[in-house]
Amino acid sequence: MALAEQFDSSNVDIPPGKGVATSTEVKMVAEGVDVYYGDKQAIDNVSMEILDKSVTAFIGPSGCGKSTFLRCLNRMNDTIDIAKVTGRIYLDGEDINSSEVDPVQVRARVGMVFQKPNPFPKSIYENVAYGPRIHGLASTREELDDIVKGSLARAGLLDEVESRMHEPGTGLSGGQQQRLCIARCIACNPEVILMDEPTSALDPIASARIEELIDELRENYCIIIVTHNMQQAARISQKTAFFHLGVLVEYENTVDIFNNPRDERTKDYISGRFG
Repeated sequence: MALAEQFDSSNVDIPPGKGVATSTEVKMVAEGVDVYYGDKQAIDNVSMEILDKSVTAFIGPSGCGKSTFLRCLNRMNDTIDIAKVTGRIYLDGEDINSSEVDPVQVRARVGMVFQKPNPFPKSIYENVAYGPRIHGLASTREELDDIVKGSLARAGLLDEVESRMHEPGTGLSGGQQQRLCIARCIACNPEVILMDEPTSALDPIASARIEELIDELRENYCIIIVTHNMQQAARISQKTAFFHLGVLVEYENTVDIFNNPRDERTKDYISGRFG
């Protein structure tokens, strides 16, 4: 059974204070973005403004373009030979696809956490220290130590690993590994954090901890999350975008998407008529 069919749209539990954007500061802007994989068009003319210090959720059926569009936001599609991206994507007014912009620097400003936890085959310390070291964010060992510990603390992991920083990151539990990956991401001091189904490989307890962490992190970061779990989108996001067949169908405050969708396609997906 598809996730959409398991969702009871008549009883959406959006916590008080959630589901409505409070920030009005625009962090990223997409204008007329198209994505092609060879001859196949995966994204069709997507335009949207993404707010800072908020969580934006991308929802929609499998294969609808959510993750493809997410990867446009830090030029990850550049790594796919047959991918072609057109249109404009701005980060603080700067076109990230400009030939004058270094994609490595884009990915430092727009970090990414993937579906499956993917710690490096290194120690916990080295997993977090790797990014700051290659980007020159620390000039002394003491500064690097501070970045590593601070990042682990913001990811809610420091207390659990402080006594075993030199043990392999791959030895942690699945939920701890995902928080380690989040710590690794924020150690590079990003402005935006992209998350592609970050809890789909985790058990419910670990997933709940990641959701709590996302809610804490949004006070300082622009967070964009792809999720198949509509309950999750309702719980943690302030804005929700519904994609279908590569098209951005509807993009509104989360509470409006779930309780008063304007487009029939959104209504049908939310109510489980397809998905």
